[in-house]
Amino acid sequence: IKMAVAVLPADWIKNWEKSGKNDFLQLCRSLSENKDYEDSTLRGIQRALYELASQVITGNLKQDQAASALTEIMELRDDMSSILADVFCILDIETSCQEEKNKRDHFTQLVLACLYLISDTVLKERLDPETLESLGLIKQSQQFNQKSVKIKTKLFYKQQKFNLLREENEGYAKLISELGQDLSANITSDLILENIKSLIGCFNLDPNRVLDIILEVYECRPEQDEFFVPLIESYMYMCEPQTLCHILGFKFKFYQEPSEETPFSLYRVAAILLQHNLIDLEDLYVHLLPLDNSIIEEHKREIMEAKQIARKLTMVVLSSEKAEEKEKEKEKEEEKTEKAPDNQKLGLLEALLKIGDWQHAQNIMDQMPQFYASSHKPIAVALCQLIHITVEPLYRRFGVPKGAKGSLIPPLQRKRAPKPAESFEDLRKEVFNMLCYLGPHLSHDPILFAKVIRLGKAFMKEYQSDGGKHDDKEKLEILLSCFLSITDQVLLPSLTLMDCNACMSEELWGMVKTFPYQYRYRLYGQWKNETYNSHPLLVKVKAQTIDRAKYIMKRLTKENVKPSGRQIGKLSHSNPTILFDYILSQIQKYDNLITPVVDSLKYLTSLNYDVLAYCIIEALANPEKERMKHDDTTISNWLQSLASFCGAVFRKYPIELAGLLQYVANQLKAGKSFDLLILKEVVQKMAGIEITEEMTMEQLEAMTGGEQLKAEGGYFGQIRNTKKSSQRLKDALLDHDLALPLCLLMAQQRNGVVFQEGGEKHLKLVGKLYDQCHDTLVQFGGFLASNLSTDDYIKRVPSIDVLCNQFHTPHDAAFFLSRPMYAHHISSKYDELKKAEKGNKQQHKVHKYITACELVMAPVHEAVVSLHLPKVWDDISPQFYATFWSLTMYDLSVPNNSYDREVNKLKTLMKAIDDNQEMPPNKKKKEKERCTALQDKLQEEEKKQLEHVQRVLQRLKLEKDNWLLAKSTKNETITKFLQLCIFPRCIFSAIDAVYCARFVELVHQQKTPNFSTLLCYDRVFSDIIYTVASCTENEASRYGRFLCCMLETVTRWHSDRLIYEKECGNYPGFLTILRATGFDGGNKADQLDYENFRHVVHKWHYKLTKASVHCLETGEYTHIRNILIVLTKILPWYPKVLNLGQALERRVHKICQEEKEKRPDLYALAMGYSGQLKSRKPYMVPENEFHHKDPPARSAVPTTVQNGPGGTGQAATVAMNTAKPEEGTVEETADKLKEKSQSAVKVANKAASTTPKVTASNGNTAVNSKIIKEKDDKEKSGKEKEKEKKEKTPASAPEAKSMGKDVKEKLKEERGGKDEKAREAKEKTPKADKEKEKIKKEEKMLKDEKPKTPATNTESKSPTEREKEKEPSRERDVAKDVKAKECTKGGEKAAAAGSLKSSVPRSESAESEREQKRRKLDTHSSPSHSSTVKDSLSLQHSTSVKHYTNHSTMAQSKSKEREMEKKDMEKSRERSKEREKKEEKDRKERKRDHSNNDRELAQESKRRKEENGTNSAGKHGKSESPSDSPRLSEKEKEKNKSKSSSSKEKSDSAKPEKTDKSSSGSKK
Repeated sequence: IKMAVAVLPADWIKNWEKSGKNDFLQLCRSLSENKDYEDSTLRGIQRALYELASQVITGNLKQDQAASALTEIMELRDDMSSILADVFCILDIETSCQEEKNKRDHFTQLVLACLYLISDTVLKERLDPETLESLGLIKQSQQFNQKSVKIKTKLFYKQQKFNLLREENEGYAKLISELGQDLSANITSDLILENIKSLIGCFNLDPNRVLDIILEVYECRPEQDEFFVPLIESYMYMCEPQTLCHILGFKFKFYQEPSEETPFSLYRVAAILLQHNLIDLEDLYVHLLPLDNSIIEEHKREIMEAKQIARKLTMVVLSSEKAEEKEKEKEKEEEKTEKAPDNQKLGLLEALLKIGDWQHAQNIMDQMPQFYASSHKPIAVALCQLIHITVEPLYRRFGVPKGAKGSLIPPLQRKRAPKPAESFEDLRKEVFNMLCYLGPHLSHDPILFAKVIRLGKAFMKEYQSDGGKHDDKEKLEILLSCFLSITDQVLLPSLTLMDCNACMSEELWGMVKTFPYQYRYRLYGQWKNETYNSHPLLVKVKAQTIDRAKYIMKRLTKENVKPSGRQIGKLSHSNPTILFDYILSQIQKYDNLITPVVDSLKYLTSLNYDVLAYCIIEALANPEKERMKHDDTTISNWLQSLASFCGAVFRKYPIELAGLLQYVANQLKAGKSFDLLILKEVVQKMAGIEITEEMTMEQLEAMTGGEQLKAEGGYFGQIRNTKKSSQRLKDALLDHDLALPLCLLMAQQRNGVVFQEGGEKHLKLVGKLYDQCHDTLVQFGGFLASNLSTDDYIKRVPSIDVLCNQFHTPHDAAFFLSRPMYAHHISSKYDELKKAEKGNKQQHKVHKYITACELVMAPVHEAVVSLHLPKVWDDISPQFYATFWSLTMYDLSVPNNSYDREVNKLKTLMKAIDDNQEMPPNKKKKEKERCTALQDKLQEEEKKQLEHVQRVLQRLKLEKDNWLLAKSTKNETITKFLQLCIFPRCIFSAIDAVYCARFVELVHQQKTPNFSTLLCYDRVFSDIIYTVASCTENEASRYGRFLCCMLETVTRWHSDRLIYEKECGNYPGFLTILRATGFDGGNKADQLDYENFRHVVHKWHYKLTKASVHCLETGEYTHIRNILIVLTKILPWYPKVLNLGQALERRVHKICQEEKEKRPDLYALAMGYSGQLKSRKPYMVPENEFHHKDPPARSAVPTTVQNGPGGTGQAATVAMNTAKPEEGTVEETADKLKEKSQSAVKVANKAASTTPKVTASNGNTAVNSKIIKEKDDKEKSGKEKEKEKKEKTPASAPEAKSMGKDVKEKLKEERGGKDEKAREAKEKTPKADKEKEKIKKEEKMLKDEKPKTPATNTESKSPTEREKEKEPSRERDVAKDVKAKECTKGGEKAAAAGSLKSSVPRSESAESEREQKRRKLDTHSSPSHSSTVKDSLSLQHSTSVKHYTNHSTMAQSKSKEREMEKKDMEKSRERSKEREKKEEKDRKERKRDHSNNDRELAQESKRRKEENGTNSAGKHGKSESPSDSPRLSEKEKEKNKSKSSSSKEKSDSAKPEKTDKSSSGSKK
């Protein structure tokens, strides 16, 4: 109504006659003319008519007015009367429902007025019987109703009788003969259809039954598709569309009985009708069984059963009965499931696939769970056949291998079948889709499997050649991803279900190897972790594989490798991921399986080897596994086993390495260095490059030769046949650009281990990881150097400044990487220059070599300047720095012994081959040829190296003058040399350790200006505590090697005067006056003579002992471990002195006892060293054999020696310093002070107590007695000191204990005495000065008596040299007064000494004035903590003069000395008795031992007399030196004390207390 209102406005009705009627007619015309929108037009007209009629009913318009308007619009449309009838029908219903009678009357009148417009028949159809009666169209409505019911019943419900088959058999017989006739003539389906129609008409046949018979005949004549399909199609025009589907459904229903089986012919007919769209799949599908729900349930049940079987296989069966029961259960289950119900859906699907109707087949498969349909073999085979047909043309073009014919497959003769693929692009349309539905069941057709792979290979070939073209790139990328998906979803799972088909595995590898390893590993990961869970069959296969793998692995031994290997091979062809996963899990638990497993893997296919590489990486990357053992100090066993397996397996078999190397690189990028273990093993096994700290010296020597000598004599295992495997490793590194990145990452990670990775980790583990990282770098760098060609190496390694500044590579590693490059470069340049000029003279060759070196090294010299601060280059030149870092042992010397050793081995081997009767002649010949060739190679290599070394030495000879500039001081130069060259390199590798020692020797032999050999050796041996403590385990081993080589040289010089004279006698390195710069041929007066050199060597041995004992006493794990390693390494040359050896032995014995339970690794080290040390004991000598403690007068030195500006007054000082280096020299004092502040307190106290602190005496005694006492003091304090050192370490043996206690007490007495004397000294400084002046006067008199020596050549010195020597000459000037201020100044100077370690301020209260004075006398102006040596060097030459002068006083002093000694002994006994009484109360234990102490003292003094009786002449020679006066002996002090007995008593009473105080003071 609302619509009607919208159509007819109210003003139209009001002005109907005037304008309204015309408007209405106009509206109807316009609506009927709109032909485009038929529906809306019809609705518009209906609304207009409805509104008009409504106006009449409501009384707004008269009937005749409306009737006239309706009459006019009837012409507009043909169906207008029908529309009007519809409107009247609606209004009839509306008005009959309303109670208003007038409206009903208006409606009736309107219809009566319009009766001539609508036929009666239409109105009778549309209007209600009552309305029709009121209009007079029917007589009675009741009769009308009855009549209509009768008509409807007759029309719809009365069944028409047709003749059925049994009633009208003639008609049906004729029909069958029509359909079954020979159709080869010109008989068409239209002709037959006409005959069928006639038969139906003539015999009144049932049309549905006729259709059924047509289908039956078609089933029996399947080859007549072209006849029956059009026939059925034409026949269907006479039937309802659903009829055909119902008839087919009825047929299928018939076969759904349990005993029935649906014939394939019926499936085929249904499939063909579906293909020609004569029926709909949805309509037919509902007639088929089983239902979809039951299919889904069945699939779930299958998965559950498969998982259950898998569980049962992994369970441990305890008894055989249970196993039998399970077998019975399985049999029952098999019986139940033998007769599966007929699945009509799958039957239809198979038929559809066979006729090539892929669309409908796909729809059916979509209704079922994934791979459910294809898991039925007939369907899988049918689908495979369809794919065969589809890919045939493309396979013929691209896939057929050369020489293969292959059987042609005819295409399907059906228009609606999928189009055969002509290009790779066509595969995307259908084939890939079909393969995805097929899934793992491609295994049913190995031929198709191979075809798909070959197509993949052909595509990859095209992809790799055309990959660069932009037009096709996108298409090719899509195709590539399709092939990857097919490999993942179809090929690999199908391989799993194939029964150990090695050929298929190799075929598949042909395609897979063309993918990058990232794609391959992704595929293997999916295969291993996802695929096996997607299908019940695969779940079962996985369980069976694991079960079989367990069976094989349990029985695998070294003896049955071959049969077990074959079984492993068989199993791996189909399921490599599962098998290797299990094998690797076993290897991680039992490392003794590695060798048999590696040997048993020889029957694997290439694909399996690649899968193995993936499985190894996956096992390594397992996040659930801990890389450390529970103690957090060692790498886990599983990781070590895997690494070892990696090395062995990658060497033996051709497995691609890229993935593994990239994994290691990625781990390093992430700052994790554990996995370097893998790289280390791989390089060791594949390239035969071993890194071990256990190398013998013979091996090390061999390692300094050429490549051939290294291979023959340098490694433990003679790793042969590494040529192929090392080539593979090299190719993998170069192809994936991993060579340099790995080096740089390792070099950076060394520090990362300590500062980033090592935060929470145990120090021992951090050290291990650091060593592992470093060793792998050295090993890997060595591999690259020996395997990369010159061009490859130079192309990849950047210059030294770029390495250090840009990549932040540590300098040692940067030079290590660059060194081979320099060598390559120089040799290639040298070869170029040789070719350019044909001159063959040796000189020409050397000249060319030097030119080549200059050309190559000049840019390096410039580059290294940026590596250090400018002030570094004041002392050493960049050329020297670069030369040191760029040379190797190969350049310095030829290992002739090694070459001879290897050649002799080969000769022996050849002799053995000759003698071997069992060896066949041809093998003999081969072996002999090999040995001869090897021998020739070695000899040629030796000759080549000899020439090379000669050239290098010539080059160094020319360079050496510019090496050390020494603009500051020689000492500073040595510091820089040690700091920047020797120390970083000597711990880099074992060969570098040897190189550093040999280089120092070489620099000495070359007579290099400004290089003090003595200083250098002194600095190396003097303070090893800090360097040892900061090493890792392997670094300590290398540092030990370095010290060993240094000691070897020193020991050689020490052993024989002739050797010393020859190699050191006239060399600038042994000049004893240290000039800052310049170099004056080294006259004899400046040289350190042989005997004094022996004193210096003894001092070094003493220093080493002191440092070793200190480290052993700290209790620190690192200190103890490292010093034991170092001591083991230097054992051939140290200890040589018996008492030092004994002190060490006791200390090590104590470590053995302490660490037995606590730290077994330290215990093992200590025990090992202890055993070796005992075996060396016979080779040790007493101290007086090692060096003459008081050297006799040397006739070798002439009397008229030119002395330095210091005059003769100093000579004895030097002799003292050299003879008794352990007696409180300045350096020692410095050491002690350092120890006080930097090392353990207890040890510091002991170290401090060993230094005698002596004050000046009160000067009342005569000079002679003073001198005698000094001599005694020296003897005694030296002996006592050695004894103290022995006893300082509490020995475990009972006798050692008792001795130790005596010595402790004695030490305490001395300490107390010293403290008191220190106080006295402060009060009596003026007296001490007076006393000194007296001594100096006496010395002057002695000088006057001597023959006057001519003035030294100071005038000839340069002004700068004079400046440098001003201060020492002042110090040496003994005639001048020595004031207290000067003493303190001297102290300050010594304190400011520059060294590698930070200097320690000497402001400790315990230090006596005597020490300060001594320091003042001993220090040199150039800052150094090793000033002792310098003094001994600078002043040594004056000693000889003293000995001549003092010879006359010998007899006199002898008798006096003996008297004084007796008196002293008596007094000391009295003192010890008094001490005993006082200490009795609190220290009962010590009381028992005092008598022993007395006896020992007596014995000691006797022994001294006997030992020193022969040397008394020398003693008197020394005794008159005034510089000895500050060094007063203990006995002299005691004598002074006895003169003032009252003060002595006081001091004695306070002694125990003071001892405690002094010890606490030193602690502070």
